[in-house]
Amino acid sequence: MKLGVFDSGIGGEAVAAALRATYPDAKIVTVNDKAHVPYGNKTPTEVLSLTKAALQPLLSSDCDIIILACNTATALTIVHLRKQYPQQKFIGIEPMIKTAAALTKTGTIAVCATPATLKSDRYHDLLKKYGSELKVIEPNCATWAYMIECDQINHDSIKRTITNVCDQGADVIVLGCTHYHWLKENIILATAGRAAVLEPSEAIGRRIQQLLTKS
Repeated sequence: MKLGVFDSGIGGEAVAAALRATYPDAKIVTVNDKAHVPYGNKTPTEVLSLTKAALQPLLSSDCDIIILACNTATALTIVHLRKQYPQQKFIGIEPMIKTAAALTKTGTIAVCATPATLKSDRYHDLLKKYGSELKVIEPNCATWAYMIECDQINHDSIKRTITNVCDQGADVIVLGCTHYHWLKENIILATAGRAAVLEPSEAIGRRIQQLLTKS
């Protein structure tokens, strides 16, 4: 089995590492677009153009499944990609609103995501379908992907952000950008046990198995 993993930057490496643990016999190929990272502050047209260009090595290498390990690219391009490349199986990553809605006891969740993801139609569809009864806090995480790419993480700022959403009653925090997976342990510590932290690595593995079973 050959899996392709795309992300705008280093976030996809965390997803690839999780997939290697789940599928040790699979060949996993990763590509990124570090020259244009982050995607979260770009227009939908720019994200589509950049994503299509960056995916070409994977599209030409006979991957069984291509994983868009980028919430922004998933939200803004996956429908188009599935139409343009109907023979290629794609898996996208999107904020885990459904899971958060099932887990929350307070009825308040926080979604840490890029500005582009938070503005996307797909994100608002998820909120309408699964989060209409919830209070959803969207803290300003606009600089997080850049900080991670540049290895300039401001731990105090991140801790303040997480403490603030917990103080507002959030008991589930959704990491809606794969870059933020590199901050997961810090975020868990910052919650001081007050909130669960969700990211989709395990869900991706389950979705791959479903697609393979259908095939």
